[in-house]
Amino acid sequence: MTRLWWVRHGPTHAKAFAGWRDIPADLSDSAALSRLNAHLPDGALVISSDLIRATATADALTPGRHRLPADPALREFHFGDWDGLGFAEVSARWPDLSRRYWEEPGHIAPPNGESWLQAEARVTAAVNRLLADHAGRDLIVVAHFGVILTQYARAAGLSPYEALAQPIDNLSVTRLDHTGGAWSVHQVNHLP
Repeated sequence: MTRLWWVRHGPTHAKAFAGWRDIPADLSDSAALSRLNAHLPDGALVISSDLIRATATADALTPGRHRLPADPALREFHFGDWDGLGFAEVSARWPDLSRRYWEEPGHIAPPNGESWLQAEARVTAAVNRLLADHAGRDLIVVAHFGVILTQYARAAGLSPYEALAQPIDNLSVTRLDHTGGAWSVHQVNHLP
C-alpha cells in the first residue's frame, strides 16, 4: 500500500485567484505546523509543487523526512488571465464564463488558463509517476486546493462538480491510499 498524505500549503491571505502566481505562505502559526508534523508519518518522503507557498510548507515538514525535488506538475490550476484578480472582478468581466467554470467544471477554462480536465491530467500523470517510483512508501505531497481535489475526486469516484463541494483548508491533510490499483479515501480535510 502507498499512502499519499496530501497537505494544502500554508495560508497566503490572498483575496484573489492564486494559481501559478508565486506568492508566499504565512507559516507563522508554529503550533499548527507542530500539530501537522506530529500527525504525519516519520520517515515519509516529502514532495511539493514548485511554487513558493508549497515549497516553504514542505520545507517546514522535512526534518526527519527525505525531501524529493519540487515538481511543477503539482502546481495549482493555471487561472490564466484571472490570476491575481478578485472573484468579483472576474465575475464582472467574464460573467458567463466564470459561472460556467464553477458550475460545469471539466472542459471550461479561463482565458489563457487550463480547465479542470487539463489540470487533472497533469496532476494524475505526476501522481502515477510517484506511485511507480515509490510504491509502498508514505508520501507527503504538499500542494494546492485544486490539485488535491482532482485526486480526491479520482479516489472517491466523484465528478469535478461534486469534488468542488469539498473544502480543503490550509494545512489540512487528505489521505488517499493506493493498493493494487485501487484507491481508498482515509481522511479528507483533516486539521490536526
